[in-house]
Amino acid sequence: MDKNVSRRDFVKSASAAAAAAGLIAAPASANAAGAGDRIRIGFIGPGGRGFGAHVKTLAKLRSEGANIDLVAVSEVYKVQEDKVCDYIEKETGIKPKRYEDYKDMLADKDVDAVCIGTPDHWHAKQIIDALKAGKNVYCEKPMTKTVNEAMAVVEAWKSSGKVMQVGVQSTSLGVWDQARELLQAGKLGKVLGFQTEYFRNSNVGQWRYYNLTTDMNPKTINWKRWLGVDEGLAEHQDFDRAVYAQWRCYWPFGSGMYTDLFVHRTTSMLKATGLRFPGRVVGAGGIFLEYDGRQVPDVATVVADFKEGSQALITATMCNEASRIKQVIRGHHGAFEFGNGEAFTEFEFIAERPQVTLDSKIKSETIKTGGGGDTTYAHFKNWLEAMKENKPASCNNPPDLGAAAIAVVVLGAMSYRTGKVYHFDEASKTYSEGDASWSQRWENMSAQRAKPLHATGWKAGDTGSLLVPPKYMELAGPWKNGVPPEEAKKG
Repeated sequence: MDKNVSRRDFVKSASAAAAAAGLIAAPASANAAGAGDRIRIGFIGPGGRGFGAHVKTLAKLRSEGANIDLVAVSEVYKVQEDKVCDYIEKETGIKPKRYEDYKDMLADKDVDAVCIGTPDHWHAKQIIDALKAGKNVYCEKPMTKTVNEAMAVVEAWKSSGKVMQVGVQSTSLGVWDQARELLQAGKLGKVLGFQTEYFRNSNVGQWRYYNLTTDMNPKTINWKRWLGVDEGLAEHQDFDRAVYAQWRCYWPFGSGMYTDLFVHRTTSMLKATGLRFPGRVVGAGGIFLEYDGRQVPDVATVVADFKEGSQALITATMCNEASRIKQVIRGHHGAFEFGNGEAFTEFEFIAERPQVTLDSKIKSETIKTGGGGDTTYAHFKNWLEAMKENKPASCNNPPDLGAAAIAVVVLGAMSYRTGKVYHFDEASKTYSEGDASWSQRWENMSAQRAKPLHATGWKAGDTGSLLVPPKYMELAGPWKNGVPPEEAKKG
């Protein structure tokens, strides 16, 4: 662990890990998913995304015949609580139970699953508490605020046997599985890396478009509970409507575009390439225009290197949107170019020239794929199906994929803030400050004339992964005892 991590963050992460380590498989509730039983769902922190996506999407699925009920709400903002509960009752005919403390909801045997839509700093604790209580979980992205919390959540999930979906809805697009199958079969040759983005622009400043109202005040909002002071999740501070409604602008509660936006594209690209945890991460950026009291940057870039011999470039600004970079996966024989966002029905294969591939049959082409549609709808439908079949691994964004994305974007944010490079050790699931070992590894492989490495699932052997040295390279090498290398080889 980085010695510069604050004591509070360390204690918080260690507590979460301890909770996960002590977790045993929770018994199925009386109305567990499966065998035609209805799945009864509660909502923790159904604010903007939690209401607009979680509640409304599940209400729609219910109206279409999904075997679910929306039965409980835990919300610190009284105005929002009334809004959500009234909506559920109007749309479903069910008057949901109201819980001031989400732990009371988790203790309710009539709740089978929960959707978590709280700010980032609450996610790990609420996920682990829910899994420990035997509930299935849908948690809005990012899965956690810290890397250590992500590892604790994965352990808790594995121990629980429950179904958990991380709310990166774009992972429910079939294109990522399609791309991965093609590249694993050698379509791109050796995969060298990907680039992705999430550009935005605004005349008011990113996340400042969340309205502040006079209804937001200490009488209607349980501020201490929102902060998580008693749980050690945040320090006490005076009530501030901007912090409450626009919390993504402030480090104690989120990490700006790193975790709100970069995690979307990063997760999809990890799914498409088969890559998971990074080996080396560095972040850059700054607040170059949005001087409005925010703490997080409006320009940011993360570069992540993977032990499989691939690199990720994730970059964007919150102050320019019309000139985005393309989303691309690059290999020695070609590249996949994808559209920006989620609404695309095809992607391009851009072939390298035959002088490189040594195969004139490799041609550029347009590859058709399934349309984007409503990815949030598809993501929740996938979660419901996984619960019905009791198959945690069938979720399109399970916690192990979620944790890998967290390691990339959160270490990138930490690098930006500390000015340090971070290495991640997949075996121990820990990170440390970088050193020369990363570059030395690749130099050693080159000296040994090693073969390139590939992500898990590679099926193409040496396709697109070997160089063909020109004849004159036989003249290369040290002259030992004054003997030319070509003569030494003959002897």
